[in-house]
Amino acid sequence: MKKEHILVIRFSAMGDVAMVVPVVWSLARQYPDVRITVLSRAFARPFFDKLAPNVNFMVADLKKEYRGLKGLNALYRRLAAKQFSAVADLHNVLRSEYLRLRFNMGHYRVAHIDKHRKGRRHITSAKHKQLTQQPTSFENYADVFRRLGYPVDIQFHSIFPPEGGMLNLLPPPVNFKNSDEQWIGIAPFAAHPGKVYPPEKMEEVIKHVIEHNPHARIFLFGRGEQEEHWFRQWCERYWLCTQAGEYAKSLEQELILMSHLDVMVSMDSSNMHLASLVGIPVVSIWGATHPYAGFLGWGQQQENIIQTDLDCRPCSIYGQKPCRRGDFACMNSIKPQTIIERINTLLQTKQNQKKV
Repeated sequence: MKKEHILVIRFSAMGDVAMVVPVVWSLARQYPDVRITVLSRAFARPFFDKLAPNVNFMVADLKKEYRGLKGLNALYRRLAAKQFSAVADLHNVLRSEYLRLRFNMGHYRVAHIDKHRKGRRHITSAKHKQLTQQPTSFENYADVFRRLGYPVDIQFHSIFPPEGGMLNLLPPPVNFKNSDEQWIGIAPFAAHPGKVYPPEKMEEVIKHVIEHNPHARIFLFGRGEQEEHWFRQWCERYWLCTQAGEYAKSLEQELILMSHLDVMVSMDSSNMHLASLVGIPVVSIWGATHPYAGFLGWGQQQENIIQTDLDCRPCSIYGQKPCRRGDFACMNSIKPQTIIERINTLLQTKQNQKKV
């Protein structure tokens, strides 16, 4: 009898692909005799390479090797040669729709994600807003597998063992953590201004945490011009700050480092999802976007969400639209002390757990 083999398609940005991991992890363990191949961009390999014995990863370079219609046809021929028994399109964009069309013509079992666009329009409407919780990405992904005949009970905690990733794979001075140290991650930037907490206010958070937690060590996560500008300043002013990217050169190394944090502070960005993949509690700060859109990190708690109730929020699903008010009140009205209190609560909880 031919062994069942599922193709999982998800390209997109890092955070979206990261949210696939808890579902595929659960699928792989609940159906150990089913082979699973995840098709995505090259950056996502560390998410899936060691996820489970029956999970494989396949790179699709859509900008060069598989560019355009000719490239997609070449990609389809390569995929068809693997004789998949089912295809799960977790992206549902033009490229994956075309691949889906080809697979449908070949009489494969095919299902695609429902993004619930109507509900998302309701929560971002300027005049007739209906702020109700939308199905999460995890639920949407799991629903695709259910329709293919593989219902999934998501029971994921971390891609690493309970003790975290192997710190000795990192270079000094981040390859060892003293038992009395508190490691705090801060990822203060995102792709769009409406999702970024003002850096000056975030510096107040950093300053307070350092002054009141003598055993704290702060790791700054993120890469880009903004990050480089602010991280350099903060590391010069506060000796307990470390720019994570200087030592964790790859995504795999960043995940290892994150797995030893006591808490992560992040925007609605990929770093929230990366920390979620390694089982770390995240104080997530939301501005133009809203958790009700369904993009809160896996396993994250409602009480760790920081946001302001405004009639205009959320104004977009992904945070890319201009501010309707022009003042980004959704972020500027959040007080640093609110974030500090949440960090302190989580640090105290972690300390109490160590004593038990």
